[in-house]
Amino acid sequence: MKEKIENIKLDLDKDLENIKTTQDIVDIKAKYIGKNGCITELTKNMKDLSPEERKEAGMLSNEIKNYATDKINNKEEEINNAILNEKLNKEAIDITLPATEIPTGAPNILEKVIEEVEDLFMSMGYDVYDGPEVEEDKYNFELLNIPKGHPARDAQDTFYIEGNEILLRSQTSAVQARVMLEHEGKEPIRMICPGRTYRRDEDDATHSHNFTQIEGLLVDKKDISLSDLKGTFDALAKKLFGEDCVTRFRPSYYQFTEPSVETDVSCFACKGKGCPLCKNTGWLTISGAGMVHPNVLKMCGYDPNVWKGFAFGFGAERCAMLKYGINDIRTFYNADLREVGIFDRKEDK
Repeated sequence: MKEKIENIKLDLDKDLENIKTTQDIVDIKAKYIGKNGCITELTKNMKDLSPEERKEAGMLSNEIKNYATDKINNKEEEINNAILNEKLNKEAIDITLPATEIPTGAPNILEKVIEEVEDLFMSMGYDVYDGPEVEEDKYNFELLNIPKGHPARDAQDTFYIEGNEILLRSQTSAVQARVMLEHEGKEPIRMICPGRTYRRDEDDATHSHNFTQIEGLLVDKKDISLSDLKGTFDALAKKLFGEDCVTRFRPSYYQFTEPSVETDVSCFACKGKGCPLCKNTGWLTISGAGMVHPNVLKMCGYDPNVWKGFAFGFGAERCAMLKYGINDIRTFYNADLREVGIFDRKEDK
């Protein structure tokens, strides 16, 4: 048996000198230490040996098996390292070459406008609130001084889901009503609430059945007036359209404010001289606003004899269209990076 083992060692060493591939490793494992390998064959007839012979044969077979296993594993590691080094050399990257340009996305235009507005109002002590887009009629209309059957509902004709009580909100003013009720008429409120709104409208270049609305509300015991609203709107307009932007109020009517105003900014295209963008008026209408109606304060838990406030609301799409010169509202909902990337570069300038 010792002679057989010595012959196996010589054959193994000779075979290991000639192997070069991983397949050669697989073959040599099968030849020597596999199920039918020559080393395994040494122990198949051990049952016919005496106890003393079995002991010696077992010791010798284990030694040759360990010897062969170590030799083969070392050779396998050597071959794998050689293959890896060859692969690394072939796939080496020349770091002096120009890098491959990887296209990157551009910030969503509406998100940029919303973030600008949020940054401004948070700097003035306002909180940002969110609310459900599937809303109850009482929050979307009734608590805002628009009872059932009121003709003002026609202007905000929306999508009803369950009868006449559950709908897709037509304005984020519903969030204002919820926040006032949560405060139970005991605490002042400074808030804005951006979010998606839905109205039954035709989709064209300037209208969409869903759009992003940003509304704001301030309620306090102090002597809040239209001058406070005007100062707030001035700060907003300058943030969005530049420091040279001029603002004005025009009388208007909304069910949830009294008095109500339309808020305009000077046309930044013609500097107030008149052009097609402003329809030769020199002004651009941005939002509606006004002092919170006493009925709204009362229905939402605030004593109108003690508390006063103002509210405003505008569409993020309209502001973005004016700011970036976009003539089709559907651009905001297009995932074409060639379009949104243009406005990103324009903003950087």
